Amino acid sequence: MEAFLVSTGIVALAEIGDKTQLLAFILAAKFRKPVPIIIGILVATLVNHGCAGAVGEWLTHLVSPQTLRWVLGVSFIAMAIWTLIPDKFEEDDAKLARMGVFGTTLLVFFLAEMGDKTQIATVALAAQYQNLAWVVAGTTIGMMIANVPAVLLGDRIAQRMPVRLVHGIAAAIFAVLGVATLLGAGESLGL
Repeated sequence: MEAFLVSTGIVALAEIGDKTQLLAFILAAKFRKPVPIIIGILVATLVNHGCAGAVGEWLTHLVSPQTLRWVLGVSFIAMAIWTLIPDKFEEDDAKLARMGVFGTTLLVFFLAEMGDKTQIATVALAAQYQNLAWVVAGTTIGMMIANVPAVLLGDRIAQRMPVRLVHGIAAAIFAVLGVATLLGAGESLGL
């Protein structure tokens, strides 16, 4: 259950102000059909984070527990720093194909999430907790917590969100996870 709760919290916080959240705002403004947008985000996230989580679990079989501990610790600290760097939204991320609201959302959201901090966090969390299902469920719920309000409430919520504070909290959580991992937390998991 810890894997689920930590994954949910980290991703929900890290996603605030992220380029994929900005994409959710744009899709909502362009199409004004929240249900297919929300379902598209859900499916894209499940597939993307499922693959990322599988890579994380695969890494646990590829390297020694000691090496993995150092890689994860440094990765979490790097994520803390990356979280403090504001995302820049590129217009290429918003190019819309002619595949309907659901198809467009699915495609552009999946592609925008490739290499994104929440995808990388999913890899690290899956390696840390070695529980693919709970990590992917948690990171997906975290994405939905951040993006569903963006789709439903749009600009009303964006202008009131203290993005720097939220990013600071997410960065602090990543840093604590990194330091704890380097100090040996998770050794009972074989790390």
